[in-house]
Amino acid sequence: MEKEEYLRMYHLENSHWWYVGMRWVNRAFLGPAGAGNRRVLDAGCGTGAGMDFLEEYGHSYGVDLAKESMDFCRIRGKERVTQASVDRLPFPEASFDLVTSFDVLYHRAVVDDLSALREFHRVLKGGGHLLVRVPAFDFLRGHHDAMVHTRHRYHSAELVAKLKEVGMVVERVSYANFLLFPLALVKRALERNGDAASDLRPTLRPINAILTRLLAAEACWLKRNSFPFGLSLVALARKPLEEQPD
Repeated sequence: MEKEEYLRMYHLENSHWWYVGMRWVNRAFLGPAGAGNRRVLDAGCGTGAGMDFLEEYGHSYGVDLAKESMDFCRIRGKERVTQASVDRLPFPEASFDLVTSFDVLYHRAVVDDLSALREFHRVLKGGGHLLVRVPAFDFLRGHHDAMVHTRHRYHSAELVAKLKEVGMVVERVSYANFLLFPLALVKRALERNGDAASDLRPTLRPINAILTRLLAAEACWLKRNSFPFGLSLVALARKPLEEQPD
């Protein structure tokens, strides 16, 4: 990402409607799969606010390639963080019960997303879960994608196929941020003649509250249902239990 984007993230991750609302979506997807006092890895932890959320599910660890991420994580008091690429994780096999990757695989620094998914599979314990979130649909590319260095946006069949290819069992997949999809289409159309700018910016408090509630409502629906399209794509997958020796 552009360096100024890390500063925006640091200041907005705990209050901005998108981050707060998507954490509700994450909770809806994890459900019972996230329960227990376990080891959790946030692969691509950004400025570290997501690690606070993951403490609900166990002891959280983080990795990120960017030095800026490490700096902000440590400002937040995060010590269990390592500067590393998600396709070369510095952990032994079967180290974690849960691995999360929120809006990381799409990034141009991840040259081979299959290599990253293989690494997630490798460091998971048998029976452990992987929660992946990526941006959806390449036709939704806009100025924000340029600011955050988007390599690719995904569709559900593609993500499911990649998860299966590395040996994961896909338990759930759905699009999210469904209700704002029409507005996003209009926004992307209006951007064509404008200057590049990030979508991440402070939002007026009443609007921020309304948008947060919209995503919270989506999260309630996603506990048992799915959406046919949306701005994001979320998948929950499980590493099969290892075969027991005779």
